[in-house]
Amino acid sequence: MAVFQPFDAGGTTGRMDRVQWVAAAMLVVVAAGAGLWFGRPLSPPPAVDTVQETAATGTITVHVAGLVIRPGLVEVAVGSRVADVVEAAGGFAAGADRTRVNLAAPVVDGQQVVVYPNLVTAIDDAPVVVNRATAAELESIPGVGQVLANRIVSYRDKNGFFTTVEDLLDVAGIGEAKLAAMRDFIQIP
Repeated sequence: MAVFQPFDAGGTTGRMDRVQWVAAAMLVVVAAGAGLWFGRPLSPPPAVDTVQETAATGTITVHVAGLVIRPGLVEVAVGSRVADVVEAAGGFAAGADRTRVNLAAPVVDGQQVVVYPNLVTAIDDAPVVVNRATAAELESIPGVGQVLANRIVSYRDKNGFFTTVEDLLDVAGIGEAKLAAMRDFIQIP
């Protein structure tokens, strides 16, 4: 009767000899080394020295976005503030929320300054209700700046609510032309 033997008489079939073990170990070492080499973090790109560049020109470039007259890149002097950047972009556009911008903050080269819309008028684009609006909300009306907005609030506080749009003519600084420009953006209940 024949007995099944999994290995041949020489004892090498089905088993790894010493040479094969060494070759397998070397293959594992090479694979691990390749994994470490290709998996290593790459060195960061060299830093650009903008300090020398801006010191030579005395200007920096700032990106202005949002509700300004001319959004985009502006150049301002080193040491400028957000107010200088907004001015270089042509000033605030209608509907800009001036309370969300820190005009006194210093700016650096490559910075972005965003002027957001006034949330009160941006919610539904409804006309500004003059008898309930704050000075900041009144500033969202085209042609109404901080000084005129404060005059409207002061007049309303002293004299009571406006009953017609034409009552605004009693506020110092509002004439027929200014009222005509404001008319489509305001509401007097």
